[in-house]
Amino acid sequence: MRPERKNNIKVLMLFDVGGTMDDHIERTEELFSASKTEFKNMEFFYFHNCVYDYMWKNNRRRHSERFPTWDILRKYPADTKLIFVGDATMSPYEVLQAGGSVEYNNEEAGAAWLARFTSAFPKFAWLNPEPEGVWQYRQSIAIIKQLMNNRMFPLTMDGLERAMRTLSK
Repeated sequence: MRPERKNNIKVLMLFDVGGTMDDHIERTEELFSASKTEFKNMEFFYFHNCVYDYMWKNNRRRHSERFPTWDILRKYPADTKLIFVGDATMSPYEVLQAGGSVEYNNEEAGAAWLARFTSAFPKFAWLNPEPEGVWQYRQSIAIIKQLMNNRMFPLTMDGLERAMRTLSK
């Protein structure tokens, strides 16, 4: 007799919402539902286009119930698996420049925040719902893919399998 195995994997999922991601709502909702049942220790937050100074859990209250990104970085242990979900489609300056956010005047570039996340959580991946064939035509996707050390995967069954293999190494 052996006790039932428990899934002790800790997952932090960060979802891009709004704008071009509106075309991918159904697929990301399916991913979220499947992840919520699979991973018992899963936390999630939302951001728009790129990660900046704060994130939120309820999109309707995104301006009133914000969570400082520094707090999120410090709260979760380094063995947490980090998964970004987003189409990485935006103007390159939104990633590369301070003040690049389309919502407010961010003090630091999104690239700096992405570097902090990938440094804090060595097991990370980016899931992109856009077809992999269009990635080469969008400069922001190439920039984020490079910032993610080429750990960007399509939101397909094959892409999910490759991402999970990367996270488990």
